Amino acid sequence: MSKAKKVLDEAREIQNPELDLADKGVSTFEEMPGLLNMINITRLTLSHNKIQAVPPGLANLVNLEILNLFNNHITELPVSLSQMPKLRILNVGMNKLDVLPRGFGAFPVLEVLDLTYNNLSEKNLPGNFFMMETLRALYLADNDFEYLPPEIGQLKNLQILVLRENDLIELPKEIGELTRLRELHIQGNRLTVLPPEIGNLDLRV
Repeated sequence: MSKAKKVLDEAREIQNPELDLADKGVSTFEEMPGLLNMINITRLTLSHNKIQAVPPGLANLVNLEILNLFNNHITELPVSLSQMPKLRILNVGMNKLDVLPRGFGAFPVLEVLDLTYNNLSEKNLPGNFFMMETLRALYLADNDFEYLPPEIGQLKNLQILVLRENDLIELPKEIGELTRLRELHIQGNRLTVLPPEIGNLDLRV
């Protein structure tokens, strides 16, 4: 019996809403039979595995609030994730994403989005990416951004923005519209000048 199946069986038995399948050598969702029917779960941790594909059916887990897919081999995500009604925290850091699906920004209540250590740039963000009004923390470190779209100014509730270790040449003046921003991490870029609008921000130093 696989390690993952054992954890699943135990969780079903005790109706545990938090499922930890980190570092279980999982490559596919087929190795976790019945997972997509466990609609009572609120937290799913699948970090440090070898998963390459995320099935659209994961969105059936309508009570899921926290989804952690950190450190896998995921190359693309299904757009269905963005329809998950309770998802507040999504961590897909340290994967192989070089594009996000169209419509990805439709999350109704997402607060934390971690896309650190992928291959994303301003060229492959979906048009509605900056419409996630509930977003409080956005982690885009260690990607391939040269520019940040001016639409960043729409994320009115953003408190933490991490952009370090990209190829950023400049920041848009709209960054000054993020009045709730408290942390801005921009080390390790190619910035030579910052927009004066950054002075509107009440950053913690």
